[in-house]
Amino acid sequence: MKFLHLGLFLFVAMPAVAGAQTRPSPLKDTDFRAHTPAEIALGQLLFWDPELSGNRNISCGTCHNPRFGTGDGVSLSLGEGGIGLGPARRPDPANMPEQRIPRNAPALFNLGVLSLKNLFYDGRIETDTRRASGFRTPLEDEMVAGFASLVSAQAMFPVLASDEMAGHYSENEISQAVRQGRLTGPDGAWQRIAKRIAAIPEYQAMFDKAYPDIAAGRPLQFTDISNAIAAFVSAEWRSDSAPFDAWLRNEADLPAPAAAGAELFYGKAGCAVCHSGPLLTDQGFHAMGEPQLGPGKTERFETNQRDLGRMRVTNRAEDAYAFRTPSLRNVTATAPYGHAGAHNDLHSFIRFHSDPVAGLANYKPQAILPEFTPTADDWVISRDWSEIAAAVTRPATRLSDAEITAILAFLDSLTDPQALKGRLGIPDTVPSGLPIDRN
Repeated sequence: MKFLHLGLFLFVAMPAVAGAQTRPSPLKDTDFRAHTPAEIALGQLLFWDPELSGNRNISCGTCHNPRFGTGDGVSLSLGEGGIGLGPARRPDPANMPEQRIPRNAPALFNLGVLSLKNLFYDGRIETDTRRASGFRTPLEDEMVAGFASLVSAQAMFPVLASDEMAGHYSENEISQAVRQGRLTGPDGAWQRIAKRIAAIPEYQAMFDKAYPDIAAGRPLQFTDISNAIAAFVSAEWRSDSAPFDAWLRNEADLPAPAAAGAELFYGKAGCAVCHSGPLLTDQGFHAMGEPQLGPGKTERFETNQRDLGRMRVTNRAEDAYAFRTPSLRNVTATAPYGHAGAHNDLHSFIRFHSDPVAGLANYKPQAILPEFTPTADDWVISRDWSEIAAAVTRPATRLSDAEITAILAFLDSLTDPQALKGRLGIPDTVPSGLPIDRN
């Protein structure tokens, strides 16, 4: 499943101020959603179980694996039709993928915070109290109620995507329902997945334990599945025990190199203009001139390979090529970077974003792509990135190599070993009996 992506720094000239004077408030227990152990344990098994995919061959953990910082270590994934993990993933000759997944698999850290407002690179999943469901999604008013959080609402969409988890049209009952436009309702794709899970006695018993109203007789819904998965993700990859967090709590100083980087991050480099607060994101959208590769986020009938980012949601020209500011938590462990994973080196990534117009003009492809021959060249759009460059509106900030090295030292202080490892880890088995993608 695709959750959310790391990637875009904003460097804007601003007065230098001491990091200690601008450090955000630390995260507290009350900033996170609370979940019961039973719900988290259930979500762990569902997260790793391929039973949720149309062809029963891919799980959430396939593309969000702790080995790769809860991503998958490649620029653009091979979802349905792939075999293996990370850079070693390859097409299945008996079930060839149709295309690469258009956007980089994001990291999953701190998705349990109550202040989360939107998800996906274009923010197409957003909180909206005016709607009965509590969220704005691509389903608009057809969005069903019952999703307990934004992460739960988001988690339901990859199971509907043919290239991610549903499978290609007519391959299975899930992809067939999606093809026919039957997503919700008694015979919709979500409920078909719920029936699969309810038919497994161990899962039904775990749902009875986690949700008393199900034990009392309420039928299992897909929202229950996504709620449990969201509970696991929230608990498993909570990240608030890095050196950065000790610094925020005034429990320890940063090492000298990281302190120098913090001075730049919160000062001259201007990173904190967008990477603000303890999550290091303003949850806003900014056009940062990021290179485009792969199939692009387009409709099936479109022939271009562009990704217009936020504009796909708002239809506003000023949102063209703007993407969600990612959190920088554990950023040194989550390469490649950018909405399409166009950078695999963090130093060069920072250099690029200090002057994205020049960076785009001089960019040399460095993506990590699994072996696959797509129907269209992965880099076809590189012949004309003028629209992407024109969308960048801020002036460049010049950074020396020494300054970039200092910023890297500060970013390393965001590394949280406990969060990278996770709490429960990968289960030995899942109730469906299907193999787990672990190696």
